Amino acid sequence: MIQQLHLKRVGPAPEFSVDFADRLNLFTGDNGLGKTFLLDIVWWTLTGSWASNPAWPQRVKGEAAEISYHLIGKTGPTKEAANSRFDYTHQVWPRPKARPVMPGLVIYVRVDGSFSVWDPARNYWKASLAKGIVQPDRPNAYHFTPDNIWNGLEEEKKILCNGLIRDWVTWQNQPDQNQVSPFNLLSKVIGKLSPHPEEWMKPGKPIRVALEDVRDIPTIELPYASIPVTHASAGMKRILGLAYLLVWTWYEHVQASELLNQSPTDTVILLMDEVESHLHPQWQRSILPAMLSVATGLKEKIKTQVIATTHSPLVLASIETSFDESKDKLFLFGLEEKKITLEEIAWAKQGDVVGWLTSEVFGLKQARSKDAEFALESAEAFMRGDTQGLPDKLNTKDQIHTELLRVLAGHDPFWPRWIVRVVEAGQ
Repeated sequence: MIQQLHLKRVGPAPEFSVDFADRLNLFTGDNGLGKTFLLDIVWWTLTGSWASNPAWPQRVKGEAAEISYHLIGKTGPTKEAANSRFDYTHQVWPRPKARPVMPGLVIYVRVDGSFSVWDPARNYWKASLAKGIVQPDRPNAYHFTPDNIWNGLEEEKKILCNGLIRDWVTWQNQPDQNQVSPFNLLSKVIGKLSPHPEEWMKPGKPIRVALEDVRDIPTIELPYASIPVTHASAGMKRILGLAYLLVWTWYEHVQASELLNQSPTDTVILLMDEVESHLHPQWQRSILPAMLSVATGLKEKIKTQVIATTHSPLVLASIETSFDESKDKLFLFGLEEKKITLEEIAWAKQGDVVGWLTSEVFGLKQARSKDAEFALESAEAFMRGDTQGLPDKLNTKDQIHTELLRVLAGHDPFWPRWIVRVVEAGQ
């Protein structure tokens, strides 16, 4: 797990630090302030590789760009911070020379539908040549495009992953099915990720769907139909891809651990960029609580650290009943006087989506359209008698009333206040 991160002259801000919570870390804030950038940095600290482009160092003469971090591995937290100063000559971020901490399985769910996986059994540094042992190079990590997730991943003629379509059918046809078999794990994870008991999902029987494709295609059973996974919606494909990748990562890690004659890890770290991407509100309301519990379906006793970004008030509202301030944190990226800030926000229940939208996290004055917000502000000012600052075309009772009729629903709770105040004032 990652415990602390300090950046200096890296990315959009001059400097900031993060002390991570042990379980859930939620980052929110406006677009372009550094949420995805932060996840990329965290991925690098945990795995030693970049999921996309290396972090951008600021170029200030006499000032070093530096990444400093503390990890928690098998033997506990590191006593001293690991540091990397950008090498401008070679244009790289050097890794510390010491053998890195083994933090656990790391899964990065990216907003564009791609995934990255780092496995301590398959991607960790190979044995030292000083011991006289020469091993084939292992991949630094596994990087999946959306197509790789479904159809497989190859590298230098080596099959690294069969893909969802082949693995799903293979797992389903395995003769020995038990609680830890991959198909049963996949079924459990899909069940946990379903948005509602009445909108359940479960694997169905594979079918052939096209003359030109000889593969059997997995199907997903829904309350209203059974459909091939290749014909599912974009949001459902994101959920199915996530479910598959979680099970594939764990299953292959267990297989590799057995080959290495070592115990599987007891830690999973999930990096999730915009967890709500492509998802209907029903799914947004269930995805994060499901992710917090899904790892226990892989292994009974396992530590899970989730670092996620979101723009969704539904995602935040969904965890009000499970947020634990002793092991969870909420962070907000902001912009003050043209400087990017990152601060931990004290957790407070907002009750509903409207409460979250108008809280300091999202900062809207009204959870409405801009036109409605403008009309309501004018109406409030009129009722207070503050008519000096009213805009043109909204400075009389009739003008404001006409605009309220245009922008508000007939059952809007503001109407009684407006009508009563206007009548009482004899306007």
